[in-house]
Amino acid sequence: MIKWGILGLGNIAKKFASDLELVPTATLHAVASRDLTKANEFAHENNASKAFGTYQQLFEDKEVAVIYIATPHNNHAELSIQAMTHGKHVLCEKPLGVNEKEVRAMVAASKNNKVFLMEGLWSRFNPTIRKVKNLIDKKEIGSLNHIYADFAFYGLNREENGRLLNPTMAGGSLLDIGIYPVFLAYLFLGKPETILAKSNFHSTGVEIQTSIIFHYKNAQAILYSGLNSTTQTIAEFSGTEGSILIPSRWHEAQGYELKKENESSFFSMPRIGLGFTYEIQEVQQCILKNKTESELWNHQNSIDLAQLLDSIRKEVGVIFPFEE
Repeated sequence: MIKWGILGLGNIAKKFASDLELVPTATLHAVASRDLTKANEFAHENNASKAFGTYQQLFEDKEVAVIYIATPHNNHAELSIQAMTHGKHVLCEKPLGVNEKEVRAMVAASKNNKVFLMEGLWSRFNPTIRKVKNLIDKKEIGSLNHIYADFAFYGLNREENGRLLNPTMAGGSLLDIGIYPVFLAYLFLGKPETILAKSNFHSTGVEIQTSIIFHYKNAQAILYSGLNSTTQTIAEFSGTEGSILIPSRWHEAQGYELKKENESSFFSMPRIGLGFTYEIQEVQQCILKNKTESELWNHQNSIDLAQLLDSIRKEVGVIFPFEE
């Protein structure tokens, strides 16, 4: 049984804890918040053995093997490094770091302390997305030459000092949800030759709408994220001999549609729980094998993704106050 800790107890942590219970070899041992009352409530609701009112107490708990970090983006690097310095394995919610510099520091901490580190890009481990990648790698739709992926929801009704709209917390659509379409293009086509991007901004200074084109030698990816609108939230892969569609909401996929020669077939692949179980299982398998990184989403993948997000931010002019 692998004992987990959760640090940062917001909505994403609640979903993660719910799925953790579905993994028979995992148990939620301890949770931590800067608010002890909140920690106690979360522990009670999610069957955790311990609740701490400081992060340091969680780092020092000798029974916790791995910590899931689910705080706002701007704290990911600092807290992950602290956890690894205490000998804890880390699954950190995406984005791993706010920029490439942070990600590289986190990877260095993993290597120096000989502990596992992975970015919590749960979609990478989704069975549908793994299946679609396998099909495309085998040229099921011929040569891939176009990807379309979007992700948007109406987030302007949130508090302006909350994580989505606050630049000091690395807010905006790109790092929160735009990372999903960017990750998808990278997963299937690699790093592009050139990047074009345009953004619109909120009064707080964060970008709330970003359109991106990744240009490759023989392909293009059209990507979009937004907080001032909704979209279909689909992913479509087009090749020389057919196409594959992952319907809404593609990042938590439960099946795909294959179109070839004027015929269409839908393949249902219901996920377990909310979808976090697959990355939890991957983390545990890697830890049991004494690995410091996953082969499915390794440290270099996270560095590459950070570089792409940095390039997009440079293109549209996004610099967070703590980076200046």
